[in-house]
Amino acid sequence: KKKEEEEEAARKKAEEEEEEARKAAEAKQRELLGADEDVADDWEDEADEWDADSNEDDDAKFDKLNDKLSSLTSNDEPTFSDEEEEDTVGLEKKLEEERLRKLGLERKKREEEEKKKLEELRAIEEEANMKELMAEQLKLEGKKRREEREAANIAARSRDNLRCPIIVIMGHVDTGKTKLLDNIRRTNVQEGEAGGITQQIGATYFEPSTLLTRCKKLNDTEKLNLTLPGILVIDTPGHESFTNLRSRGSNLCDLAILVIDLMHGLEQQTIESLKMLRSKGTPFVVALNKVDRCYNWKTCTNDPIRDALKVQEEGTVQEFRSRADEAKVQLMEQGVNSNIYWEMGDDDWQSSDFVPLVPTSAISGEGVQDILLLLCRMAQEKLWRQLMWCGNLQCTVLEVKAIEGLGMTVDVIVVNGAIREGDKVVLCTMDGPVVSEIRGLLTPPPSREMRVKSDYIHHKEIKGALGVKIIGNGLEKVMAGTPVMVVGPDDEEEDIKAEVMSDLTSLTDSLSVDKKGVMVQASTLGALEALLQFLRVETKPPIPVSSVGIGTVFKKDVTKISIMKEKAGFEEYATILAFDVPVDKDARAAAEEAGVKIFTADIIYHLFDHFTRYVEEISEKRKQDAAAVAVFPSIVKILPQHIFNQKDPIIVGMEVFDGILKVGTPLCVPALGGLNVGTVVSIEQNGKEQQTARKGASVAVKIVNESNPNITYGRQFDSTNMLYSTLTRQSIDALKANFKDTLEKEDWKLVIKLKKVFNII
Repeated sequence: KKKEEEEEAARKKAEEEEEEARKAAEAKQRELLGADEDVADDWEDEADEWDADSNEDDDAKFDKLNDKLSSLTSNDEPTFSDEEEEDTVGLEKKLEEERLRKLGLERKKREEEEKKKLEELRAIEEEANMKELMAEQLKLEGKKRREEREAANIAARSRDNLRCPIIVIMGHVDTGKTKLLDNIRRTNVQEGEAGGITQQIGATYFEPSTLLTRCKKLNDTEKLNLTLPGILVIDTPGHESFTNLRSRGSNLCDLAILVIDLMHGLEQQTIESLKMLRSKGTPFVVALNKVDRCYNWKTCTNDPIRDALKVQEEGTVQEFRSRADEAKVQLMEQGVNSNIYWEMGDDDWQSSDFVPLVPTSAISGEGVQDILLLLCRMAQEKLWRQLMWCGNLQCTVLEVKAIEGLGMTVDVIVVNGAIREGDKVVLCTMDGPVVSEIRGLLTPPPSREMRVKSDYIHHKEIKGALGVKIIGNGLEKVMAGTPVMVVGPDDEEEDIKAEVMSDLTSLTDSLSVDKKGVMVQASTLGALEALLQFLRVETKPPIPVSSVGIGTVFKKDVTKISIMKEKAGFEEYATILAFDVPVDKDARAAAEEAGVKIFTADIIYHLFDHFTRYVEEISEKRKQDAAAVAVFPSIVKILPQHIFNQKDPIIVGMEVFDGILKVGTPLCVPALGGLNVGTVVSIEQNGKEQQTARKGASVAVKIVNESNPNITYGRQFDSTNMLYSTLTRQSIDALKANFKDTLEKEDWKLVIKLKKVFNII
């Protein structure tokens, strides 16, 4: 800015000097012209004297004037000397040269300054590019080092050092998922024993000793050598937890329990859960729950299921067998081979697509130890490769919570690797990556102390797989379902940031948001992916999405989507589909004021149902509004033998020659210069009122012409004239906008034909 001011001052000074030089030259010019003016004045004086002196002789006057003229013409050159003239010209030349020299100097100075400025800008740009290249180089080097370290950690894995398998429970509503989970988590708290079961953040951890104790009776016969460090069962039952648990693009759940109600068989949500498990390639066990509902079942609390079946009556066992066979058939219909787990042969166990069935009772506990031991067996025998403990951190955010006295905390599942207090971690938010230092790693106290309000247990280090609460700064906007990564001493922070954001980046890149569409808000990244997949792929027709978000719905979201209402014809897209997220109070008030619809649900299908109903309501309302403008295409022929009334109203028999004749259709005769016959006010077929009549139908039609009630059948027109629907550009546009699905292909062909008849462009 200072340079610009200096340049402006120099330019003004040059202009002032130039103006002074010009004024000096003009003054000199005026001096040179002064002599000419004096001579002219003398001549004028003489002329005046000649006019005034009437007594003098005219010849004498003319002689005097001639003398003056000759003296004037003989002195064409100025009356100053040649030296003076040369001095003046030289001065002017010098002044001009000086002015040009100054202008040249100024121009040169400006060019030098501009060049210097340009060089400075180039230097800054080159420096920035160099820094960027260096940063990119460092990032790539960091990535290479990280990948080499990760590869070395993977190579160092051992079958002797396994991590806990992560297990999730899935199934239809009311199949007993929660009760089964409660039974699996059941401890001897009542007797004051924690039993080695610790309620971790977001999951329940079972120690190996606890598993052996719970399954002792069954394991006396099974003789399983347990090498697992325990199992981790996700607290939240249902497929939403399965969807939400992700780590750098992969699914976190190692095993699943699919709960089927033995009394009802496979239900809709169970089938969806089954599809989800198979698409992700996750091994699972089927719990045939509610076995205690079989007629005359004798309760054997917490016994292995085979021991419980031995004490049942024959009729009870037969009912169980019958219902189990029905479940097997239903699973077979879904492409799943299954069998009661103790009846499976070695080949079945080796087959990856053979699913074991375990009869259970979530109420009385029969079969629960069968499930636990079976999960341990599957994990050790089939999944040991993916369960080998590895130094590479696999950690996923479950939830962000504000805790009194601790501030904002993040609940995470550490699947693999280790995380330590003091680690610098990178987390993902919608606004970009956040770097924070871990100030604390917390787990709740053992179960026996849960009923007493007590402090969390602090840890210096947590190894996977476990649930833990992280304390740190700037965690408010962290998104559930996203990965957590640690910046190690050899790592480049920018590389870790890019890796953490890669899931969200790939999602937003593949999102290709539509110009028109609804807003989708979900609780986690995984849930958002699942919802988008459902809306765009699984629904027919697909529902377009114009905007996405994660977490609570706020007023700004309502403002953003309200634009859709302002765009003509997009009222239905001024909608927020909120999946498993809260809605802010101000957002609800703003939505009511702006006419934005907010649909909330915990199940994806319910959201779809809400939205579909809403769209149908809007569509129906639009059709009603457009009915007055939209004219259906039709050509009708009057039946001369069925003329009931010739005038006001005209009531005649007609055959629909082509198209759809609808109540409210204006009819005309193009052959008679577009004669307006009137509007159809009612249609009857076989004595019954009809709203429409399609091609080939013979109907009685009442026509009213309010503008010309005197129009008469047999006078202005008759049965030799074909009657056409009176189409206009507006009526065709209304048909396209609101009745596209009502008209068939043949009807649209007729519209094209009538456009030519009525010269519609």
